[in-house]
Amino acid sequence: MERRKTRTISVGGVGIGGSNPVRVQSMCNTDTRDVAATAAQVRQLAEAGCEIVRLAVPDMKAARALEAIRFQSPVPLIADIHFDYRLALASLDAGMDGLRINPGNIGGEDKVDAVVRAAADQGAPIRIGVNGGSLDKTLLAKYGGPTPEAMVESAMEHIALLEARDFHQTKISLKSSSVLTTVRAYELLAEKVDYPLHIGITEAGTLVRGAVKSSVGLGILLWQGLGDTLRVSLTHDPVAEPGVAWEILRSLGLRQRGPEIVSCPTCGRTEIDLIGLADKVEEALRGVDEVFTVAVMGCVVNGPGEAREADIGIAGGRGLGMIFKKGEVIRKVKGDANLLPEFMKEIDAFLQERRNNG
Repeated sequence: MERRKTRTISVGGVGIGGSNPVRVQSMCNTDTRDVAATAAQVRQLAEAGCEIVRLAVPDMKAARALEAIRFQSPVPLIADIHFDYRLALASLDAGMDGLRINPGNIGGEDKVDAVVRAAADQGAPIRIGVNGGSLDKTLLAKYGGPTPEAMVESAMEHIALLEARDFHQTKISLKSSSVLTTVRAYELLAEKVDYPLHIGITEAGTLVRGAVKSSVGLGILLWQGLGDTLRVSLTHDPVAEPGVAWEILRSLGLRQRGPEIVSCPTCGRTEIDLIGLADKVEEALRGVDEVFTVAVMGCVVNGPGEAREADIGIAGGRGLGMIFKKGEVIRKVKGDANLLPEFMKEIDAFLQERRNNG
């Protein structure tokens, strides 16, 4: 697939668009006014692979908390603003790296002038975020609902306000809870502008439903070369979102982070708690950044052969497990309780050898 050519912007030193890789974003669900809780979640998101984090700024108390949060953050932060231009100015004063704000919704020309001037002075990009569920009534009447065309026209109106002020450090998102509406909206917008696109399916749902809808929608867009940053939106702990995003990127060959874990579906030949073992291996490797393939198989007869391409793997049977590398058995482990600890010892040794060989 060939990436769509866009202009390049920078969010706190993280390049977006142009030849930069697709970036992974998420958003805290903590109360931003709680500095300790929010800073802690930002760190958790960063450890999970999030490269940019967005924070809600509902009032001035939240805006005043941003400076302390930004000081503790290992990644760039975006202030999410609705309607109140004063919160945007206060967020920039606090050192935020960018804004998510729709300039057409913050008041008169003087207010737009003030926000754009402050963002330009600080080198902070602005993300225009159009949501199908909150379009202007005029557009809804014109198009008969939140259609892709209505979303694109809304985005173009906001873009015009920034371009009229010679501001081009802009990123755009067009989100709907409908996969097909979202995809078509981005396709239409990509024909009109060369700004970087932030892609996502909004209100996608709970962990499984949201991951599926996001994977389908974002996968279609990325396969067409559309998307410079992405967020997987889940009704779940946001720390789970970057992991799903990275798996989408990995599956399309766009980026890799951490181990790929392959595991077989259970069947009547399975004699161990394969589901539990696979979950525990995945959890144990959650903080590992190195890229390699781990196999967790439920059959000692066929497992090593079926997963011969894995760098390291384990195949379990009743009371016996086999640890293998590239399909070759390197040792046997007796006792179901010993499978996980012994396998993790071998993974640690494997990683240490890789690091030593550099």
